[in-house]
This record gives sequence, C-alpha cells and structure tokens, in this order.
Amino acid sequence: MDLGLTGRTAVVCASTQGLGRACAVELARAGCTVVVNGRTESSTAQAAEEIAASTGAAVVAVAADLNTRAGQDALLAAAGPADILVNNNAGPPFRDFREVDEEALLAGVKANMATPIRLVQRVVDGMVERRFGRIVNITSGSVKMPLAGLDLSSGARAGLTGFLAGVARSVAHANVTINFLLPGSFDTRRLRAGQSAAAEAQGLSMDEAADRARAGIPAGRFGDPAEFGAACAFLCSDRAGFITGQSLLIDGGAYPGVL
Repeated sequence: MDLGLTGRTAVVCASTQGLGRACAVELARAGCTVVVNGRTESSTAQAAEEIAASTGAAVVAVAADLNTRAGQDALLAAAGPADILVNNNAGPPFRDFREVDEEALLAGVKANMATPIRLVQRVVDGMVERRFGRIVNITSGSVKMPLAGLDLSSGARAGLTGFLAGVARSVAHANVTINFLLPGSFDTRRLRAGQSAAAEAQGLSMDEAADRARAGIPAGRFGDPAEFGAACAFLCSDRAGFITGQSLLIDGGAYPGVL
C-alpha cells in the first residue's frame, strides 16, 4: 500500500532502538525524511546510518535530551517544518509506588507527559497551516490495564492521553490527527531487562521468565517491533486522516476487555 508519505518529514523521538527505531524504519521505508533522536552522539549517528543504509531514505541524526528546552530546539531546528511527530520516551523503572519520591514523580511526569505535550505545542500550528499533520504518541498498554510497579508510567501516560484528547478534536478540521499507540510485550531490550529482573527476583532462568510472560498472551508470543512500526506508519499516512483521538492497543490479545 502506498501510504502517501513520500517527501514528508518525520520526527521520531527516542528512536535509536526498540519501538521508536521500528517506527523510524517504517516511516523511512514509506518515503519520509526521518529525524532520529537519542541521548548520545555515537548511538544516534549509528542508528541514522543503519536506517539510511537499509531504506535508502534521508535520515538526520540529532543527539539531544528532549526533556530540556535546548534539546527540543535542536531536534526541531534539524527537522524544519515537521509533517509527522512520533512522541516516545523511556518510561520510569519498575518501582513500588511507596518508593516514588517527589523528585522521581516530577521526572516521570515531565518525561512522559509534559515533554510530549510541549513538542505537540511547538509543531501543531505549522501542521494546521499546511493542512497536513500526523502526531502519534507511544504510551503503554498499562494505560488500559495498569500494572503494579508501573504506576508512575501509567499515570503520566494516561494524563498525556487525556490532555491531548481534546486537542485532537480541535485540529481535525485541518487534516491534523493525534493518536496513541499502546504497546504490550514487544521483543525489545526493555522487555528483556524487565524479564531479567523478574527472573532474578523469582529465582527463575531467563527462559522460564519468558515462558511465563508468553503464557499470558493469547497470541502465544511477544510482538515484533516491525509490526508496531507498521502500525505507526499507517496512522501517519494520508489514508488515516479520519482516525484521530484514538488509542490503539497492540498486545496480542493480553488485555481482556472489549473497550
């Protein structure tokens, strides 16, 4: 399917690895110029080179901490007029809610709610003027099905969803959409790190911990990041202009509800 994205500029936050990188790859394959972002110069440059080599797309590397104004400035200056923004940020680590002190609370809300909102504020008016814009926010399946130990992540991401829900309706008339992707268990470095911690805590091998996790997924497997990237690319396409304000859960059926 031609997604109608040739020549568009896509900014993908936290895209040197994992689900962010998968989104950057699929947008590059769809014909976008992609701005990739990471915390370090070396990892960001390497990711940009690898994505460009595998897709033939123009890829720009911006190493920056997006939780700072200077980092946001650098990212958006490198992009120029952005047609697509994919908000992504690492979530707070597993932690009992009793251990979340004020510093950790504010940092989690800043990274997973305030920073994405600020980036939307800075790009959305240009999208409205050009009559095209796609904003995709990567949140978490825990927004719909909270998990103990991820309370800060769930709360901040749910806050982002609620904040942008009304914004999405206010710009839909200009062919600007705002949607949310809620990943379940995908085969990423973050997932493996979590399984390693669980295995150690429960006295299990890594294989045993992985088997237990897979047993709770009706699909019987972890997600492939490429599947997630493809869903992101579709939501960014010109075919998806009538989809806005929606939260797409991609979890292999793990969430048992119907809404």
